[in-house]
Amino acid sequence: MNDLPDNVRWQLWIVAFGFFMQALDTTIVNTALPSMAESLGANPLHMHMVIVSYVLTVAVMLPASGWLADRVGVRNIFFTAIVLFTLGSVLCASASTLNGLVAARVVQGIGGAMMVPVGRLTVMKIVPRAQYMAAMTFVTLPGQIGPLLGPALGGLLVEYATWHWIFLINLPVGIAGAIATLMLMPNYTMQTRRFDLSGFVLLAAGMAALTLTLDGYKSLGLSPLTLAALAGGGVFAVLGYLWHARGNPNALFSLRLFANRRFSLALFGSLCGRIGSGMLPFITPVFLQIGLGFSPFHAGLMMIPMVLGSMGMKRIVVQVVNRFGYRRVLVVSTLTLALVSLLFMGTALMGWYWLLPVVLVAQGMINSVRFSAMNTLTLKDLSDELASSGNSLLSMTMQLSMSIGVTIAGLLLGLFSHQHIQTASADVHHIFLYTYLCMAVIIALPALVFARVPNDKTKSVALPRRTRSHK
Repeated sequence: MNDLPDNVRWQLWIVAFGFFMQALDTTIVNTALPSMAESLGANPLHMHMVIVSYVLTVAVMLPASGWLADRVGVRNIFFTAIVLFTLGSVLCASASTLNGLVAARVVQGIGGAMMVPVGRLTVMKIVPRAQYMAAMTFVTLPGQIGPLLGPALGGLLVEYATWHWIFLINLPVGIAGAIATLMLMPNYTMQTRRFDLSGFVLLAAGMAALTLTLDGYKSLGLSPLTLAALAGGGVFAVLGYLWHARGNPNALFSLRLFANRRFSLALFGSLCGRIGSGMLPFITPVFLQIGLGFSPFHAGLMMIPMVLGSMGMKRIVVQVVNRFGYRRVLVVSTLTLALVSLLFMGTALMGWYWLLPVVLVAQGMINSVRFSAMNTLTLKDLSDELASSGNSLLSMTMQLSMSIGVTIAGLLLGLFSHQHIQTASADVHHIFLYTYLCMAVIIALPALVFARVPNDKTKSVALPRRTRSHK
């Protein structure tokens, strides 16, 4: 990449900057939830809507982001994404109620939904195709640092300042990024087909309604009749999309994708598998602070081993899958993750805190193998014609499953806490113990789906590592 013009390298830095902001915000909030709850007068075990509102908004808006970039221009959309994300951050810091914070997170989520896919599209347009992989590696590296830095930084800001600063730090960063985008990024556009607005509305409404139905009674105070109507409306919207997309060449996602049995199985397994995995980053820092009495900074530091385990495992995922095959890797890693989540709870309750980082490293390693195998299995057999649609559907499914996972985790906490936290430590421990037991079952269930994945004898090729020349 050293032969790229200076202006292109600056443009790559801007995209990398956006990736970092989005990845940092995804993880920095988790550690601050108990402090937010205390400040806003809310139950800390019912704060999951702060996460769900952001992730669900990202899932809903993802299908529109690529089309908008092609139609309006990558610079205009990327600039808008940064502005909305920064504005949402300021609104989050200004919120005085839980409902106000949730609404501000929706604004933030709209910006976050456009930032990453439009960034990928920008890289594709500004660098030669031969250098695309190297350029993407460069811009996504800050996105890997974000989850590593986020929990500890969030805990540090909460402990030594206030939780408002986890959002306010985005203000100078966002202003600088917006100015740099206007000055340095070209506004590439492309000829676009007509946007499937009807399909987008049906799918977005269905996803939002069904997700909110899960916890509408506790978090939104909806009556059973309203919940039933919401669930029915969600199912009707999803079925309406399937009818709308049948034989429609301009559909948001082609139903021809599901003619591929491997894609269908892997996508369903990915949805179910990420529901369980999505619970862990939310529940772990909450348990460390409320259940074990860790400080926010200490709880944030404890999340770093999980990220390090995930990053370290990426180097050998291809070899592991080639050696054992997709089906065996996915079944074993899914069941092992369920056992490790129980091991984490048992280790914590026995007071063996020194062993928790080791367990979290193992958890990160297993999650990394599962995610990589699920992603590759889902997309590997798609034709070039369907690859883009399949990738977009997978990205949306990943965000949707995370929002469902956090919602279910919050629902379990609320169920076992009976709407309030007992002051006795033993009672708090029982709340989390029952929650983790239920989570372990949810994490293990996708193994039934992965067991139906056909054997795959094809081998994946690992990227060669750079070697130094010795003279």
